[in-house]
Parts: sequence; C-alpha cells; structure tokens
Amino acid sequence: MTHELTASRLASASSKATASGGWWRDAVIYQVYVRSFADSDGDGVGDLRGVRERLPHLARLGVDAVWLTPFYVSPQADGGYDVADYRAVDPLFGDLSDADELVRAAHALGLRVIVDVVPNHTSEQHPWFRAALAGDPGMRERYHFHPGRGPGGAAPPNDWESVFGGPAWTRVADGAWYLHLFAPQQPDLDWDHPEVAAEFTSVLRFWLDLGVDGFRVDVAHGMVKAPGLPDIGHGAQATLIGTEPLPFFDQDGVHEILRSWRRLLDSYEGPRIGVAEAWAPTSERLALYVRPDELHQAFNFRFLNCRWDTTTLRTVIDESLAATASVGAPTTWVLSNHDVVRHRTRYGSLDRARAAALLMLALPGSAYVYQGEELGLPEVTDLPDAVRQDPAFLRTAGQDGLRDGCRVPLPWSGAEPPYGFGPAGSWLPQPAGWGDLSVAAQTGDPHSTLELYRAALELRRALPGLGSPDAGPLTWLTAPEDVLLFTRPGFACTLNTRAAAVELPAPGRPVLSSAPVETDGRTVRLPADSCTWWAI
Repeated sequence: MTHELTASRLASASSKATASGGWWRDAVIYQVYVRSFADSDGDGVGDLRGVRERLPHLARLGVDAVWLTPFYVSPQADGGYDVADYRAVDPLFGDLSDADELVRAAHALGLRVIVDVVPNHTSEQHPWFRAALAGDPGMRERYHFHPGRGPGGAAPPNDWESVFGGPAWTRVADGAWYLHLFAPQQPDLDWDHPEVAAEFTSVLRFWLDLGVDGFRVDVAHGMVKAPGLPDIGHGAQATLIGTEPLPFFDQDGVHEILRSWRRLLDSYEGPRIGVAEAWAPTSERLALYVRPDELHQAFNFRFLNCRWDTTTLRTVIDESLAATASVGAPTTWVLSNHDVVRHRTRYGSLDRARAAALLMLALPGSAYVYQGEELGLPEVTDLPDAVRQDPAFLRTAGQDGLRDGCRVPLPWSGAEPPYGFGPAGSWLPQPAGWGDLSVAAQTGDPHSTLELYRAALELRRALPGLGSPDAGPLTWLTAPEDVLLFTRPGFACTLNTRAAAVELPAPGRPVLSSAPVETDGRTVRLPADSCTWWAI
C-alpha cells in the first residue's frame, strides 16, 4: 500500500471534509517534537529544514497533518515552551524562511501544518517581562505581580504550587512576587489585560498569513485564574490536574478567549483549526472546549491514561463519545506525546502498544500519533542525570521530571548512533540497538510496527466506517471476559487484553491484526494482547 506524494491528497481530503463537515473530524495528525525529529546542520538538534527533508516519511505513513512543537525564539528553559518572540524562529531551528518553506513543502505533499501557540505564559526574556522586572508598572499589569503575605510580604501571595514542583511564585528584587504555574522562567500572563488579548490576536494572524492550517493551544485551560487567587488548602497539587477543580485551571473564562480565536480562524480560508491541550476533571468539562463556537479538537487525556483493562477502556470510550456528541464534536484520541512516558513502556510491551494503536485508529474521531510511536520506540529510562533537560527534573513534588525519556531523537537508518538523525551526534544520547527500530530497518518488513501503522492508515482512508465519526454508531457486542468487540458500518474490531490467546466466533474476515490470528472462517483464535480489524 502506498501513497501518491502529491497535492492531490490534499484536494481529496478537502472534498472529504466538505462531505463530512471538516477535514479534522477523522484526521490523523502526527506530532513532531522539532528538536528530536531530524537535524540538518550537524549541531545535534533537530530543526525546521530537517523536518522539511523528512516530510515524505509522513506522507508515506499516511497522516493528514503535522503538528510542530515550538520553534520560536526562546532561551529553551522548557524546550521552547518559554517564548521570547512569537513571530520569529529561533536560530537553533532555522529562520522564518525555513518555516515558510516547510509549510509550502507540506502542502505540496498533501499535509497540513499545525503549530504550537503558548498563551498562558511567556519567557522571562520576553520584552514585556524584562520591562516588568525593570519596574514598568504598565508591563507588570500584563503578568500576575502581587505583594506577598506575612511580615514584610515574605510569604507567597497564596499556596499555589508549580506544575513542575515547588511554589508557583518567585520574589523579585523590590519584594513583589510573580506567578509561574510552570518554571520560574515562564511567568504567567494576566489575560484580564486587553493588551494581552490584542497581542495574541496579532500573533495568530501572523502565522495564519504565513499559511499554517491551525494551532495547538498549549495549556488552553490555564489562561484565566479564579478571582482573588484563592488558596487550595493542600499540597501535591500537580496530582489533581485533570481530576479535581483547581482555581488556576479550567476556569469558565477561558472559553470566551477561545471563542474569539474561533471567530478569527473562521475568518480565514481553510478551514483553519484550533486544538486544545486542556486538562479538565470530567469528560463533560473537556467537551466544553469543542463546542460549535470554540475549538475543533481537544486531546483526550483520559484515554491516554487508561489502564490495560477492558472495563476501564470501554468506560472511557463511551464517556468520551457521549460527551463530545453532546456538543456535536468528534472525539480526539491520543496514546503518547512529548510530555508522557511512551505507551509501549506504559503498557509494558510492544504487543500491547501495537494493539492499542489499532484500537485507537478504529475509534470514531481524530487521532494523534507521536513521533516514533510508528516505530514502536520504548521510553529511554536510563538517561544519565547530567544530560537531562526537563526543568521539572531539578524541582520537587511536581511532574516526575523524566520527560526527556520520550524526547530522545529518532532513528532513521544505520546500525549506530545517531542513526541518520543528522550529520553528527544528538542532543540526548540514543540507545544501542535502536538500529533495528529505524525507519530504514522497518520499511518493507511486513511484521514491523512501521508497516502496521502504514497499513492501518491506508485502510482508514479506504474504509468509511474506520475513523469517521459520521459513518454510524459504535455498537458493543458480547465478548469473553477481557475482550472488547465492537462494530461500525462495514467492520468490526476485537481487542484481547489477556496474557493468553482466546477463542470466539469470527466476527467477519480479518483485514489487519497487530499479531497473527488463526481462523477457519467460523471461529478465531485471538493472540494475547492483540487487536484485529474485521470486514463484515
């Protein structure tokens, strides 16, 4: 199965979008962590030219769009999510012409381009914050500067903790404190100030005018804080994100900001889309981000965090579909990204990772694939402390600080590091033995994870019942314990989560499986930890 690497794919997808209500509704979007994808200049860090040169891999894989992590001017205190200039490319990654050429090249291959926007906070090196530190009162109003509590204002204004660990407040020379829900180098913006909203409207227009197809909104749930900045009353607050209401996340006021952005997106030819990275305590709260007048997609972190357990998986799938259906939106599925342990390692085996991928790609809605997922890469768990760059690693009681393990640069070819990543080394060391997992090694091997993904995405394009939220309902059928079986128009999907094979009546003709199945046409023996697609 191959893909014709021409703009005809984009035209075909556009026709499909017209019929189904939007190309994003069942799109497969590939996340590129730019610094770890491909290095074109030999400095050991991935860059925009490297991405552009490797776009044919994504077109052949069969994805619809690429999402690029931040490549803007940044001191890189948090991998580029600390932005000093939202309209310029950091020299580490190239220049503005490289961004422009990447967008043009992607479009020529039928791929859309989504870029990150980081509106919750800036870098401490942003001109606004530098002026604020110098005492400019007007600039301080664009951030959350407050007096401290207690004698001499020596205590922080409240008890909020940074997601990366430690207090969410840092005191400056004149005694005031500023809020940073992440690293101290990432001061939070105050979205009650009109200049903040005006600035980001301008930033979005800049990149839309360059031709990008949309934005992934970093911390889309965090721009508005509860009035009065109330205390939470207990610690370990990072563990509550996505499970409990918090005064600094998922406040109702964020939705008015997102509505204004939707109006801006809709004013451009496209369509152009917005994707929310939003943590909400319930599926119903998450669905608010994709109401008809807000963003188009929101990452489904409840699915990402599912245990390898049929009861949990079915519950999350049902609740996710019901919540998004209530607002007329498709569900967005995701297994891995640049902030979490790769799902091969989380689930404990490559067999489970392959099965989870087929399950995800069979579900109605859109799906995200994190770079290297299609190669079956495991988490790198033995990185030396000296090379780690995750800011949470140096702090306590926040995220685990081990996000570098999923950010190790990709293996493209060859038997030794840097495995074709670039002309020299790589900014994080790659494990020995990754040569067998490289794109070159897996290409053409019918049993490889790469060819499984290619075949799955080819079938997803060909069969309307796969992926499309508009093709018809998902219907659960009776199945043995620890097995899921559902149908959609024209196909069925089975998932065996047992550590042993299981027999059941064959639901149809097998068309793709994460592991070889045995069937006589009437019964089937499903391998352990496997997923199979069936034509019915």
